[in-house]
Amino acid sequence: MQDRSDTALIALRRILRATELNSRLLASQTGLTSSQFIILQIVARHGKVLPSTVAKSARLTQATVTSLVDKLERNDHVKRRRDTEDRRRIWIEMTRVGEEALAASPDFLQDRFQEAFRQLEAWEQAMIIAALERVSAMLDAGTLDASPILDIGDLDRLLNA
Repeated sequence: MQDRSDTALIALRRILRATELNSRLLASQTGLTSSQFIILQIVARHGKVLPSTVAKSARLTQATVTSLVDKLERNDHVKRRRDTEDRRRIWIEMTRVGEEALAASPDFLQDRFQEAFRQLEAWEQAMIIAALERVSAMLDAGTLDASPILDIGDLDRLLNA
C-alpha cells in the first residue's frame, strides 16, 4: 500500500509543480498572475463588463475582483469607465496593453486542462471530480475558499511580493 500512496503523492506533486511552473512562465512573459490573466480573458470576451459579471464569471468575491482590477488598472491593462446613462455603474474595458499581454501569453495550463476535461466521457469526468473531492477532504481542504483557477498563493497577491 505504501507504493500506491507514494504514487498518489507524486501525482499530486506533479500537479502542484505544473501549476507553479505555468504561473511563473505566465508572470515572466506577461507580468500577470493567473488570476489577473483570467480577469483579462473575461474582459476581452465581453468587450466591456461590469465588475459583478467578472466576479460571477471567475467565481471570485467582489472584493477579490476589485483588488485584481485595481492592479490591472495600475499597470494599464484595463481601464474603468463610468456609465454615461447610470453614473453608479462602472464598466471595465481592455486597453491596448491588456490586449498585448493576452496575445503574448504562453499556452495557459488551465485552458489545456478544461479542453482535455471536456473531451472526457461524462462518467470519467464524474469519477475524476469524485476522486479530487475525496483527496481534498483527506487533506482537510474541503472547506477552504477556492475558485476554479489553477494558481498558487493568494489570488490577488502582488507580483514580486
